[in-house]
Amino acid sequence: MPTTTSASGFGPIADAAPPSLCAREPHVPADRLVAEMVPPPRFDSVRFGTYIPDPNQPSQTEAVRVLESFAAGLGGAHAVGGGKRGFLGFGKGSGKSFGKAKTPKAPAGPRGVYLDGGYGVGKTHLLASLWHATPAAPELKAFGTFVELTNLVGALGFQKTVQTLSGHRLLCIDEFELDDPGDTVLVSTLLGKLVDAGVALAATSNTLPGKLGEGRFASVDFLREIQGLSAHFRALRIDGEDYRHRGLPEAPAPFSEEQVTKAAYATEGASLDDFPRLLEHLARVHPSRYGALTDGLRAVCLTGVQAVPDQSTALRLVVLADRLYDREVPVLASGLPFDQLFSEEMLNGGYRKKYFRAISRLTALARDAKGLVEPS
Repeated sequence: MPTTTSASGFGPIADAAPPSLCAREPHVPADRLVAEMVPPPRFDSVRFGTYIPDPNQPSQTEAVRVLESFAAGLGGAHAVGGGKRGFLGFGKGSGKSFGKAKTPKAPAGPRGVYLDGGYGVGKTHLLASLWHATPAAPELKAFGTFVELTNLVGALGFQKTVQTLSGHRLLCIDEFELDDPGDTVLVSTLLGKLVDAGVALAATSNTLPGKLGEGRFASVDFLREIQGLSAHFRALRIDGEDYRHRGLPEAPAPFSEEQVTKAAYATEGASLDDFPRLLEHLARVHPSRYGALTDGLRAVCLTGVQAVPDQSTALRLVVLADRLYDREVPVLASGLPFDQLFSEEMLNGGYRKKYFRAISRLTALARDAKGLVEPS
């Protein structure tokens, strides 16, 4: 059958049924997890120069200045990777290299930076810009979310993860999670080993569940939770409008099941799945593989979207939403709008920031998908 082009312009009409995410069970080798510890595609091109500070928030301009200095100070660290090496600190750094010392000693002053600010003030933009600005080869820098870091430990084992990352100049951790004490202790112990090896750290963080002002990234909570590491971090407050005062963007109205199915068949590289079945499938796939689950897709089409039934399912969906957002994969759906995915109890609980983030990101991807549907 000849291939024709869809009226939406997104790609040729598929010759066969679209693939299903439920039919995919990816196996991700550990070396891929390490290789993919770079800023996601959405942040490939961000730099400090593309961050536009709010003129009414001088802390944003100050954050850029300090982070640029921090990146420049990493130029002499881990020049060839491996072993315990010092690096140029910032703030109280002496400007001397400790790389040749037989018995390395931790340089004075903070050896890491923590970005403290509300949702939507550009912390990930700045964290990715720091990664790009650090004068080191990509294989000597690592960037990942807290979840991705815990997944790496699960795949490699603790000692192998320490060995793998100890040769890096910089480790950036986006969304340092403080809502799971066990994972927090695990990663805090890992970071302690990496600091001893001379790795510079940078992080953003969530607040502890049940705290007043939840949705803010409280540096006091963060520094307390990482205990012995706190002396190695300088907290940078980034002020700006909090997402709670902006309100969530209204989710686009869902399309009909017929429209979604037709769009999936008409779009090259689109998948098609029943939403409840996809949620069941996610329970059988480790979250570290959710990125691989979406390999090669140009769009995700979902029918029968409904409220998620429980917290475990909701948290898995959050991870999938993050991977789709990072990869800029549009999501076309029928059923409930995405702002009705999570119950009021969930949105008022300890994981509320995750759920608000998922709603916001899925909403943005739903807007991106509107062009997949042919005008009636």
